[in-house]
Amino acid sequence: MILLIDNYDSFTWNLVQRIGELLVAEGRDPGELPLRVVRNDAITADQAEALEPTHVIVSPGPCTPKEAGVSGEVIGRLAGKVPLLGVCLGHQAIGERHGMTVGRHRLLMHGKTSEISHDGATLFRGLPQPMTAMRYHSLVVDAATVDADRFEVSAWCDDLLPGDREPTRVVMGLRARAGVFGPAPLEGVQFHPESFMTPEGPAMLANFLGLPRPRTAAVAGVSTPPSAA
Repeated sequence: MILLIDNYDSFTWNLVQRIGELLVAEGRDPGELPLRVVRNDAITADQAEALEPTHVIVSPGPCTPKEAGVSGEVIGRLAGKVPLLGVCLGHQAIGERHGMTVGRHRLLMHGKTSEISHDGATLFRGLPQPMTAMRYHSLVVDAATVDADRFEVSAWCDDLLPGDREPTRVVMGLRARAGVFGPAPLEGVQFHPESFMTPEGPAMLANFLGLPRPRTAAVAGVSTPPSAA
C-alpha cells in the first residue's frame, strides 16, 4: 500500500490521479488501488509505520514545514525503512527535518516552468537532460545548508534573482546518500511531477514506485549541482 500524506493541498489529488494511472496501466483494478491518502493531522508517525506501507509520499502544501502536521515526524520515523518521496512542501520538510534551512526565495515561482538539470539517477533515470518542470513555491532549501555527508543535490536550476546579474543555482532535488538512514531511498523534489506541465513527471513517479514508465531518452548534461561550500 502506498501511503500519501496530504498537507491540505489540491495538488495531492493530482498525485493520486497520476499514481492511479500508473497502477491501472500495470493492470491493477481501478476500484481496488493500493493507495491510501491521510491528512497530516489525522495520523501519527506510529500509526503510519504500523500500516506497513510499501512507499510513502509527502504531498505539497500551502504552508511551511513547521506547519505540515505529522509530515516531519513521518519522515524522521520512516527514513531509510520505506521508500519515501517528498514533493514541494514534502521536499522542504525533508530538508528541515535534517537540519537544512528553508527560507523565502527571492523569486516567486507559482505556476511557472523551469529547465531542471539532474544527475540522471534513481528518480531521474532515463529522463532528458535538462527536463521541463512546473514550479509552485516561494520557499527553497538553502543549498549552503545541505549536509553533504548525508545528502546529495539530485536536481537543480539556475534562477536570475531580482537585482542580480548572474543566476543563482537553486536546489530542486535532494537524495539521502546510500545507507545513511537505511536501505530504502529518501528523496525530495521542489517542483511538481504530478503537473501536466512536467512532461517527465509520470516517468519520475514510475521510477520511484518501481512501475513501468513512459519511454524517454536520457541526454548527457554538463551542468553541476549547487555547492554546500
